[in-house]
Amino acid sequence: MNWISLGAGLGGLSVMLGAFGAHSLKDRLTEQKLATFHTATDYLGYHALALILVGVLILVLGEPGKQAMKKVGIFFTTGIVLFSGSLYALAFDGPRFFGPVTPFGGLFFMIGWFTLAVVVAKLLKEKNNN
Repeated sequence: MNWISLGAGLGGLSVMLGAFGAHSLKDRLTEQKLATFHTATDYLGYHALALILVGVLILVLGEPGKQAMKKVGIFFTTGIVLFSGSLYALAFDGPRFFGPVTPFGGLFFMIGWFTLAVVVAKLLKEKNNN
């Protein structure tokens, strides 16, 4: 998987959705649903940038960090689908079962960030010991 391309594409999507929300949904969604839409779009954008970071770290770290960074990318991508996807569904009156899905997406985001921190710390420690 090319994490940089995926992140760039999702970053572009977040800008498009942000503009759509700001210009086309003001009169169609309640203030609360519009806020939900914007939260989904914000987290999509943040984690699109995180996926670009994953791709850059794979290029910089090379083989030693590749598998671990791939896991981080999968955690972030899963988080985007579950967190942002469920919030978009709820903003547009999707089934209520999407409500309990949102925290699982947040959990995948957290796991991704903590895994990233541990992997980078471990690799830096190994590099400094050599």
